[in-house]
Amino acid sequence: MTTTSTPASDPLTRQVSHQVSQSVFDGSRLRVVLLVEVYDGAQQQFLQTYENLRSHVESVPGHIGEQLCQSIENPSQWLITSEWESAPPFLNWVSSEEHVRMVEPLHSCVRDTRSLRFHVVRETGHRTASADRSGRGGLQAAPRVGDGVIRHAITFTVKPGSEEAVGRILADYASPEPRVDDSTRLCRTSLFLHGNRVVRAIEVRGDLLAALRHVAEQPEVRAVEEAINPYLEQDRDLADPESARVFYTRAALPAVHHVTAGQEGPVAQRHALSYPARPGCGMRLAQLLAERDEAAADDPLSPVLSSTIFQRDDVVVRLVDLRSDLHAGDPATTLGLPDRDRAAELTTLLDGFTDAGSPAGGGLVRALEAARMELVTDRRAPDA
Repeated sequence: MTTTSTPASDPLTRQVSHQVSQSVFDGSRLRVVLLVEVYDGAQQQFLQTYENLRSHVESVPGHIGEQLCQSIENPSQWLITSEWESAPPFLNWVSSEEHVRMVEPLHSCVRDTRSLRFHVVRETGHRTASADRSGRGGLQAAPRVGDGVIRHAITFTVKPGSEEAVGRILADYASPEPRVDDSTRLCRTSLFLHGNRVVRAIEVRGDLLAALRHVAEQPEVRAVEEAINPYLEQDRDLADPESARVFYTRAALPAVHHVTAGQEGPVAQRHALSYPARPGCGMRLAQLLAERDEAAADDPLSPVLSSTIFQRDDVVVRLVDLRSDLHAGDPATTLGLPDRDRAAELTTLLDGFTDAGSPAGGGLVRALEAARMELVTDRRAPDA
């Protein structure tokens, strides 16, 4: 067995005592597994579409290689595996508009797909030459300790001026049945508004895709979605599978980091903060916040009990559970801002936060208030 080690000073790779259920920022290689079920008679169309995708993805930075496999038991079942130097370049690629356009032809020949992403922890043999030359793409230093909860979010924008009406619609609905099946349960849904942007964060135990489908099928949820349709900036028709697929593909806001302090405390207050990343800086900003939250999780005096960072392109949202009011204590700590040595980098990533690294003139207080998202609803399953 071959392993690689990472310096213990790296805050995102060392094994720590608190729970860390997820992080894409530890620098280890990523294995992506895509399970595909192709319609009978559509194999050649599927292969041609795959070849077009493969010829393009080979040039994407961070891509190492991939395999296309066909089931020996059911020829309609295919498996695509790809390997990446780390998770961030894959996430940048898969969330791009170019990727959305390129995979569109697949949906006329594919009945169902399921995507799984894994960091490489152990392997036999040697690392690929590509990974060795780059100096990146090592193994995950240690297994992470999760809490059995999958965190995901979607985001979309509404027409300016419609925020109050949309907020009322989204707050006034009956919660769907939390039980999806014997192994999947919807635990919590938190919904926020920031300007005309809506963010809906969900927590699921079990199968995330099954939970999303379950929620979408509930009559009370469908009624709410239909009611807000006229207010959306991006048109959609949820009765049209292709329109719904494109909308939710663009709306996906994956969790890129989560940390729980593992400390007992009072009932936490849930808040969400939106960080205005400059163009092209969203991933690096999310990583900076993740590093700060890792350090804060070791501090028993930190007001943050848990933090989840969601990021797609330049949309960065941080969901925090606090032991005190949002405005109590040091605003820099609540914002998750780094120490003064990192403040200079921060100002190059944030749009409009030029004074965020200094408390002079109340800059941090203003930054905290500007980042605060309005809570629309926060609902937990009775026994979650």
